[in-house]
Amino acid sequence: VQLQASGGGLVQAGGSLRLSCTASGRNFVGYAMGWFRQAPGNEREFVAAINWSARMTMLADSVKGRFTISRDNAKNTVYLQLNSLKPEDTAVYYCAADKDYGLTRPDEYDYWGQGTLVTVSS
Repeated sequence: VQLQASGGGLVQAGGSLRLSCTASGRNFVGYAMGWFRQAPGNEREFVAAINWSARMTMLADSVKGRFTISRDNAKNTVYLQLNSLKPEDTAVYYCAADKDYGLTRPDEYDYWGQGTLVTVSS
């Protein structure tokens, strides 16, 4: 699976962005998808995950109530809606894919996109 993330940018605190991750190469429907982020000097951390049917989702405590993960299997795309952004949300955001759902460690995912930078100004 090849993954291409997009949608990052510069936004003021309190603003919103929608990140997209489009998959190609294999059957997208067969994969659970995850979003991670990595700020400078920090380890990559789990943000959200969604199972193949979109019936199950998970969010990190730090983003609950502000971020939403969704997917459109017809478009081979997973989305991460970022609302009420805070400066501490500044990071490179990565999408990832794996056959299993519920994974929260980066080393558990088999496929990764290249990342898209989100910068939140105060």
